[in-house]
Amino acid sequence: MANPRVALFVTCLVDLFRPSVGFATVKLLEDAGCAVEVPRQQTCCGQPAYNSGDKADTKAIARQVIEAFEGYDYTVAPSGSCAGMISKHYPALFADDPEWAERAQKLAERTHELVSFLTDVMGVEAVASQFDGAVTYHDSCSGLRELSIHDQPRRLLGSVEGLHLRELPDANVCCGFGGTFCVKYADISDRMVETKITQVIETGADTLLAGDLGCLMNMAGKLQREGAGIQVRHVAEVLAGMTDKPAIGEPSKD
Repeated sequence: MANPRVALFVTCLVDLFRPSVGFATVKLLEDAGCAVEVPRQQTCCGQPAYNSGDKADTKAIARQVIEAFEGYDYTVAPSGSCAGMISKHYPALFADDPEWAERAQKLAERTHELVSFLTDVMGVEAVASQFDGAVTYHDSCSGLRELSIHDQPRRLLGSVEGLHLRELPDANVCCGFGGTFCVKYADISDRMVETKITQVIETGADTLLAGDLGCLMNMAGKLQREGAGIQVRHVAEVLAGMTDKPAIGEPSKD
């Protein structure tokens, strides 16, 4: 499809904590030939309520999202967890409501995580960006397990001039964030992220990348508390060549 009309699902964390990821996402989509729009009435995907068992509020949020994103060729999110919520859980959420189930299914079929959309749908094989340094990559749980995102970011990172990828041992193991999990089970979450950053440090990489901001903020916080000196960035920022902003968790230069 030439110049598909793509709606950007910004995600709560990108909107509130890391808008640069949203701008990098727009650049990557436009470079791939997409016409990008950002529906103004969008809000949370409803995952926190869903994970907490609040089905009524989840449905109310989901209806708003469905209405906001109808009419586009695709919906794309720089997050495996949000894309997974919409594409995998929305249809089941409305299983007892035929009208909304159909609308949810149609949106689900058009919804993708950013990097998998670029590679699997738009056929992007390389990006024209540069990043000097060694990086390691963490696979987020939702992206890997719900959406089968693994090779796609690695293929595109392999095209970035000057970048050297050092594979992270147990890259597929949870970092301990898990949305509300890190609040409900803080001690367990802390032990999990401690193990994760120990492995990150052992790679010798200068920068840690991932495709979900929740994971990145969790790991960045732990790395800072340990004084590790490793930068943390969303993969979209590196792929788009937009790394002029301070890394995640670093103070702004403004």
